[in-house]
Amino acid sequence: MSKLLSYLYPITKKIPSHFSGTLEITWYNGKKHLNSKNANYSYGSLQKILKFGLEKIDLKNINSVLLLGLGGGSVIETLRQDFKYSKLITAVDIDPAIIDIAKNEFNLKESENLQIICADALQFMASTTSHFDLIIIDLFVDIEVPPPFLDLNFWNDVTKACAPNGTILFNASLENTRSDATIKIIDFLNTKFYKTEVYEKVNTTNTLIIAKGL
Repeated sequence: MSKLLSYLYPITKKIPSHFSGTLEITWYNGKKHLNSKNANYSYGSLQKILKFGLEKIDLKNINSVLLLGLGGGSVIETLRQDFKYSKLITAVDIDPAIIDIAKNEFNLKESENLQIICADALQFMASTTSHFDLIIIDLFVDIEVPPPFLDLNFWNDVTKACAPNGTILFNASLENTRSDATIKIIDFLNTKFYKTEVYEKVNTTNTLIIAKGL
């Protein structure tokens, strides 16, 4: 019923989150979205932005994906449905409310090819000994990337966990131009022998960075 009524007017349910404040699950035009106060977290503009980035990556040689920042799981849907990617995805999110929403509102189910970990991405990256062919970094609290994820110590851990010749896809900001922080990250990745591509104003808003190991 909510789906049908959403063609007439949006229907919203609010869920409290310790990390993100109040989250909103909204039916609009027959589709369910996950939003924070000021940003789309899943199944809206964010899904389009990350799909744009994935279209720039050759997924045929990707055997493992690490997703930092689960949201409602829309990038997993994109990988599975639009790109027919059926291999291993490991998703990490600090917020148990987000994970519950992904599972209960968006029917995201763990399986032998999908592992969901409730953990601080900063600590996870500092301790993991695994390597991933593709690392997707989508770590926002509302409209901001928390400063620790712009720090080069975090990015050093990211490059250690990225497999040789692997790829990093970073949803860098809601600003439509490069910030000083993103410029430092790009320079750092270049020193680690990554070829970086920067896409500004993706879906008219976001800056994406794609780094491919040489």
